[in-house]
Amino acid sequence: MRHAKHTFKIGRTASHRRCMLANMLKSLIEHDRIETTVTKAKELRRHADHMVTLAKKNTLASRRQAIGEMMITYNTLTPKEAREARKGNTDHVYNTDRKVIGKLFGDLAERFAGRDGGYTRIVRLGERVGDNASMCVIEYLPAE
Repeated sequence: MRHAKHTFKIGRTASHRRCMLANMLKSLIEHDRIETTVTKAKELRRHADHMVTLAKKNTLASRRQAIGEMMITYNTLTPKEAREARKGNTDHVYNTDRKVIGKLFGDLAERFAGRDGGYTRIVRLGERVGDNASMCVIEYLPAE
């Protein structure tokens, strides 16, 4: 029997689901809110809240766990790009993955330091034109 076995399949392979959730997590952290379907948002909420919990721990192990779950890639820098980065000009040098980890362990960890859970909210928007899928906005709560 499969009692209390939560699965999130929605017609995708395991690798596709993992990549999709990782990309949605990165977008949510980067922009603080994204528009998606209700089914995806409900699954994303579980992972987004877990990321904030890891960020609040702020240990090397939790940082590595977050990097692994979000499939963060660090691009190698050419010597010219490394010089630009040392000067502080990182706008065009790094991919956004580095900034996502910095924002997660910096801004979001500070914002939710006094909160024990429930870092996100889902606001329903209506149905999407075309396939009539239920759409919503998932966002991190503002600072208290």
